[in-house]
Amino acid sequence: MPKKSEKIEEKTEKIKVKKLSQEEYELKIVELAKKGLTSEKIGEELRRQGIHPKEHKKKITKIMQENKIESNTDLKNAEDKLKRIKDHFEKNKGDKRSMREKDRIFSRIRRINLHLNK
Repeated sequence: MPKKSEKIEEKTEKIKVKKLSQEEYELKIVELAKKGLTSEKIGEELRRQGIHPKEHKKKITKIMQENKIESNTDLKNAEDKLKRIKDHFEKNKGDKRSMREKDRIFSRIRRINLHLNK
């Protein structure tokens, strides 16, 4: 049976990953984005590979924007949320907070559409 220190050494050997330079990090993001992954999924994939986005200067979405790679996840997420809020509001007409939230989310969708159509 291996000792406790041997187990710890095995784990640390598996975890050790060479830190990527900023350029390599950006290339990796572009490569994953071209496969069709969203920025959220790219972040998950990078973490699985032992690369932590917080260690680098730019956010994933910023890198995608600079490389002209569009991600409609913000729009899709906002539309899903609007649908859920509308369903809730239909059942609960007196819920003033949800009415305000519905207007706010609709405004966000309009801003995203304007930004995407530029």
